[in-house]
Amino acid sequence: MIFNSKLEINKNLSKLIFILFILFNSILIPQLHANSFQIKEIEISEDFNLNFNKKKVFDKAFESAFLQLISKVLVSEDINKIEKTKLSTIKSLIDSFIVSDEKFFENKYYAKFNVNFNKKNTYGYLESKNIFPSIPKKINILFIPILIDSEKNKLVYFGENLIYKKWNDQIKKYHLINYILPTEDIENSEIFNSDIDLIEEYDFKKVVNKYDLKNYIISIIYQNNKRINILSKLYLNEKYKIINNNYNDLNLKNEESVLRFVMHLKKKYEDEWKKLNLINTSIQVPITISLSSKEHDKIKFFEKTLEELDLVSNFIILSFNKKNIFYKIIYNGAPSKFFSEINESGLDIKKKGQIWRIK
Repeated sequence: MIFNSKLEINKNLSKLIFILFILFNSILIPQLHANSFQIKEIEISEDFNLNFNKKKVFDKAFESAFLQLISKVLVSEDINKIEKTKLSTIKSLIDSFIVSDEKFFENKYYAKFNVNFNKKNTYGYLESKNIFPSIPKKINILFIPILIDSEKNKLVYFGENLIYKKWNDQIKKYHLINYILPTEDIENSEIFNSDIDLIEEYDFKKVVNKYDLKNYIISIIYQNNKRINILSKLYLNEKYKIINNNYNDLNLKNEESVLRFVMHLKKKYEDEWKKLNLINTSIQVPITISLSSKEHDKIKFFEKTLEELDLVSNFIILSFNKKNIFYKIIYNGAPSKFFSEINESGLDIKKKGQIWRIK
């Protein structure tokens, strides 16, 4: 009887340790990573006087973080629909936040905030507004702005082109496109010796290949006094598109006007990139996967892999026992794509009955 009692106690103790391990790994990790959008280093300042209210500072940080989040994952048309979302709604989407670098200087309060938005709840809110988000993928592209003075019928050199010179002056945290501009060298000068009437048919591949970049945007900008016409050739993710834009009363010799114009054009290009990465959040495919509960390193690696997959909106532990742990994953895409991503991560996934298993 004593032996049996000790054995039962040891069994119960082992179960308790296992449960604690599972809870630690399945609750803490997903809540902070797989199920969240992290917006970092939101800088907030406020006058420090008799009316100072720290709650208002926090609220300002939450609103700023939300605006940065939607600026990163939504096209501009959809941003306009929800940029004035109520503070109470914004707070309901937040899982956690961290305040750092708090300081008081010259009667002002300064702080930085890291805010974690619940991915599942955020997707749900966007879907309720008939809005689909995009995967916030960053990309390097070669950007070639060709300015043509239509009145003088000549190509403007990069050194005299304010659009070229000011293009990277303003870079926002939520921008996904990193622009690499060509240098003013002899090879690129061939462009400026081309026939203006044939510039739209010019083969820019020689310039593009020099920079070893797969993605590029060629903007041919026709300036006729203050009337601007732009022909943009976009090659992004092996997809080619041409767009036209017209602007009236725009002075390209005025720096302030050029900076506004550059930001407007960047917004259009960001939209085109986001449209290629839209997530249909109405597609919610449940996938059940099991793996050995004894392989702790593999469990951690599997959860880390799930955290890094953009189309995984949520995952939970359904159940576990001494042999296996069972996960339920909600995936915003085709299951075949999910299994392909898992295999590419180095995990071997096979189907056993109705359940997929990682070996």
